[in-house]
Parts: sequence; C-alpha cells; structure tokens
Amino acid sequence: MRLFQKTILLLGILVMPLFAAEFIVQASGGYNGGPAFRAEGTLADFAINFPLSLRFGFGWASVYPGNAADARKIFINDATNGEPEKSGSTMDVRFDFMYPVNLLSLKQAYLYGGPRYSMFTAHFNFIGGNEVFEIKSDQWGLGAGLYNAFPISRSWALVVNAGIDYYFDAPIYGHDTLYSPDGEHQNSRKDYTFEDAAKAINQPKLEPHVMVGVQVRL
Repeated sequence: MRLFQKTILLLGILVMPLFAAEFIVQASGGYNGGPAFRAEGTLADFAINFPLSLRFGFGWASVYPGNAADARKIFINDATNGEPEKSGSTMDVRFDFMYPVNLLSLKQAYLYGGPRYSMFTAHFNFIGGNEVFEIKSDQWGLGAGLYNAFPISRSWALVVNAGIDYYFDAPIYGHDTLYSPDGEHQNSRKDYTFEDAAKAINQPKLEPHVMVGVQVRL
C-alpha cells in the first residue's frame, strides 16, 4: 500500500508541472513533393524560462513515383509489354524544436528544426503485361524551416509553414530485389547499381514544403 502511495505521489510530482503547459494541435495542407496533408501537436511553456517548444507531426503526400520502364528493368525483368499505370506516396514522421524569433512584423514566428523519417512507396501496374509491383524506401533525414501563426481568436489561428527536408540515402527495395548505398545488394539484376535504382525511383532527397492550415490551443 505504501509503495502504491509513493508511486502515485511520484507520478503527481512528474506530471503536475505539465498542467501549466500549453498544448496546440494543428492540421494543414499544401505541397511536399506533391499534394500533402499534415497533422501536428505542439507542447509549449512546459518549463520555466525554457524558450523552446516541442512539435511532433505526421504527414502524407502524393508524389511522382519514378520511371516505370526503368523500375521494371532494374527490379523485375526486361519485359516491355503492357501500358504502365503508376502512383507514389510518402508518409513521414517529424520532430521539431521550435524557437521564437522576431522577424519583420510577424508576432508569432518560429524557426524550427529536427529529425525526419520518411516511408516512400512507388506502385507500378503494367496493364496487359500482367505485372504489378511496389518499390519502397525508408529514410532518415533532417529538416528546418520557418513557421508563423496569425491569430483568428484567442484559441484559433491561421498557420503558414515553409521549410526544407534532406533525406539520407537508404536501401531501395521491391519484389525480392534490394539495392543498398553501401553496395550490399540482394538479388540485384545484371550490373545495375544503387545509383541506377535511385535514378529510376523518386524517393525523397531534398524536399521543400509549404503548408497552410489552422491550429487550436487547448
């Protein structure tokens, strides 16, 4: 019983300071390699005299998948029949440290930066060629940008967010074939290399983004 009471007391000591913190949720849409949507949550004012806010986000974008014919040759076979249909998408997770800045007449502007993780999928379907396959790549990256909120009311605001993300090379894989930046390929076809696969597939590399949305302070 005493252990339970001590545990509750300890949790209270750890959690109570967060009740003074400000929680902000946000939804936005725009461009991130293609039409994109993003949901984010921000924790601010959670420590006395600590200037940084913490933001976590999840995004999705429809993107150009790459060259269908080259992808087929590099990952599948040398067939040329069929009419290609293709689509691409990325899902990303991001974490940012946000620092308030005075910039021109913007009163709620923040510079931000932090790590990224992207999950890219390219889907190819050769109609009449009986060939359907997906090529994927999962990458770590870093990003930075500028964010500003334009208040609409005490709780609601219009937000504008612009930045750029850089993703590091990572294995590109599909079917039973994998091409790795370090040359440790699996079931590679002919003399194709990671560079050939990266040229054929439009996985993220240097990605600018512009998003506009709304936020609410909880």
